[in-house]
Amino acid sequence: MDPYEDGKRKFLSPLDKPQAEPPLPMEALVEIQAVKMEDQQVAEEPIIPVTSLLEHLSDLRKQIIKGLTVFILFFIVVFSTINIWFPFVTRGHSLIILGPLEVVKFYMTISTTLSFGLAMPFLVHFLWSFVKPGLKETESRFLGLYAPVMLALFLLGIAFGYFVVNPLSYSFLVGIGATNFDVMVSASEYMHFLIMTTVPLGLLFELPIVALFLSAIGVLSAESMRKIRGWSYIVMGICSAVITPPDFISQLLVLIPMIILYEISIYLVKRLERKQIESTA
Repeated sequence: MDPYEDGKRKFLSPLDKPQAEPPLPMEALVEIQAVKMEDQQVAEEPIIPVTSLLEHLSDLRKQIIKGLTVFILFFIVVFSTINIWFPFVTRGHSLIILGPLEVVKFYMTISTTLSFGLAMPFLVHFLWSFVKPGLKETESRFLGLYAPVMLALFLLGIAFGYFVVNPLSYSFLVGIGATNFDVMVSASEYMHFLIMTTVPLGLLFELPIVALFLSAIGVLSAESMRKIRGWSYIVMGICSAVITPPDFISQLLVLIPMIILYEISIYLVKRLERKQIESTA
């Protein structure tokens, strides 16, 4: 008995299987083809639009060019009038140079530092113009409100370092050296000391704004700042030892304002939390 006899087949041969399956209707074939084309388009579509990325890079390039242009203009002005700025930098101290190129290095350092400080408002504006479209509403409102305060605090920190920390620590260190040595300070070492006792303080004076920003986005609270107050003081003591000359007077002059700024930050964060509670009530 032939199992493959027509009409009596119990098993299908693999060669006969395509003939045994009924053909798909034309509508089903069209739908399958459409689904395949959609899957292919989704797979080929980039996660980040290329045009949007190129626009951001182009905008960043424009802001960088603007910032460099402003900085170079200020650099040319400061370098060409270096004799006007020189007394404010040296503050009457007797300095020596250890080589013919040290004069150029000293003048370049003065010009670069002063140019960066004078160009700071413009650089902040250019940076704000670039990041503003990508910020959330709360972040944009916060930075737009406190950007002038951030600049003022930075300048206040620079002024505190220039008028308080630098002269006191310099006199203290030179006085110790003059006890047993003939003190001669090179121009490059003095400039390094001046920058070290001013610029870091400008950054540290931003502590209240940083605390307010972290509180506004829900990362920090006044209660958490109180709980870690002791550890924060230890960290601030280490920071003051790192960024200041290795003498107790300089470290103390930096540590005390940092502690005061930390307590002010707790007070400001507490007020911000109270306002948020009142607005939601």
